[in-house]
Amino acid sequence: MWYHQFMKYAFSAVFTREDGGYSALCPELGVSSQGNTIEEAESNIKEAVTLYIEDMTHSELAPYARVQKEKPLLKTFEVVHA
Repeated sequence: MWYHQFMKYAFSAVFTREDGGYSALCPELGVSSQGNTIEEAESNIKEAVTLYIEDMTHSELAPYARVQKEKPLLKTFEVVHA
């Protein structure tokens, strides 16, 4: 009997407000996308990541299949440069 086993993978997305919308970056894979709203940018980054991982092997995806007990922490900071 043939069946396809679906796996869930956990990735992060960083959203940045830009002129006319939002950009989205998945830092683990270096994949980016955009949208007019946060919701559209989120949908687009999910689609972009889904397409990107289609050609990855199970061993390449293994680090992202584990259950994460803690969510990634994102902090912003400023630096001054002369």
